[in-house]
Amino acid sequence: MSRPATGTTSTALSTRQLWTRTRGAVLVLALILIGGVVLATMRSSDSQGALDPRSAAPHGSRAVAELLKARGVTITLATTLDEATAATDTATTLLVTTPDLLTATQQSTLRQTITSSAGRTVLVGAGDPSLPVLAPNVTAATSTAVENRAPSCTLEAATRAGSVDLGGERYYVTGPDADACYPADGLPSLVRIPGPDATDTVLLGSPAILHNDRLDQQGNASLALQLLGSRPHLVWYLPSLTDATAADAPDDDTTGNFLALIPSGWLWGTLQLAVAALLAAIWRARRLGPLVTESLPVAIRASEATEGRARLYRKANARDRAATVLRTATRTRIAPLLGVPLQDAHSSERLLPALSARLPETTADTRTLLFGPAPADDATLIRLADQLDALEREVRTS
Repeated sequence: MSRPATGTTSTALSTRQLWTRTRGAVLVLALILIGGVVLATMRSSDSQGALDPRSAAPHGSRAVAELLKARGVTITLATTLDEATAATDTATTLLVTTPDLLTATQQSTLRQTITSSAGRTVLVGAGDPSLPVLAPNVTAATSTAVENRAPSCTLEAATRAGSVDLGGERYYVTGPDADACYPADGLPSLVRIPGPDATDTVLLGSPAILHNDRLDQQGNASLALQLLGSRPHLVWYLPSLTDATAADAPDDDTTGNFLALIPSGWLWGTLQLAVAALLAAIWRARRLGPLVTESLPVAIRASEATEGRARLYRKANARDRAATVLRTATRTRIAPLLGVPLQDAHSSERLLPALSARLPETTADTRTLLFGPAPADDATLIRLADQLDALEREVRTS
């Protein structure tokens, strides 16, 4: 009689197996993270000094600032709302480079400054976050690519400049007497809204005409100089979340402006990565289907196979499956001993009468034993296995 195995069979994966299964996903995740860091670094370097009148970078605005100074326009650089409002007066053009970064409180303060002055306000790339307060009669439409566009309006500054590189934000205008220029698919990317006296507000859909690398193209320089040089003093306001007035805003406003810093391309990219990850998970997931019998690649001891299978059943809490396997095996073995064909071994109408004829004195409920319900607990399953084993021995010895 062989000794029972004393060791335990572990179904847990080893460290090497875990690495083999997950290294593909880890590599893809590492590549995504590295790519994200590289792109963020490139974008941060590209955006450094964007629309800054001191910057000579491609997206800086030093060139247009120097041209304005040569025409006698004084420029005041403001990095806080207090500096911008303090420098704005009746002979001032106020340029707001990124109005969507302003909080609701800042927008209200800036709106008061705009309405109380008799100057011009130029809002660059204003969208849904800022238009309801700063330009109530205008709403934003979907943005479009920056391309060379014709003025298609009667605004003097636009007709003098001719075709320029515009696009970006497009606008629906509901107020009267507004000049709508440089349309893209029927909607303007430059809007001038007249106010009382000489006051007006200009919405510029894209900052392209102010960039150093585009200033010498088409009529970009002409339009930029006319929009920003119509008054002797220009306040160049670069909004920032480090502004004390932004820090004093409610948390909701700060969160909204933080999200406004994220380019739309990154949001779409994140969505695409999520969809790709989901598809990869579906592709790599185990496919459900019928069980397939396969030959074992190596010869193993019957006790080890039995123990491993039992552990799997126990781990899955599959007492019903285990009881079915035990009953099926017992019926298959005793059917030939009772003279019942194998194809009828699992028919209670054929097997039970033959069993009663062979063992007329048995007291066990053979129907429940061979065709009964699943055990309610592990103890009942063990008792069922013992009873089936005893029944088979009794049939063999009778």
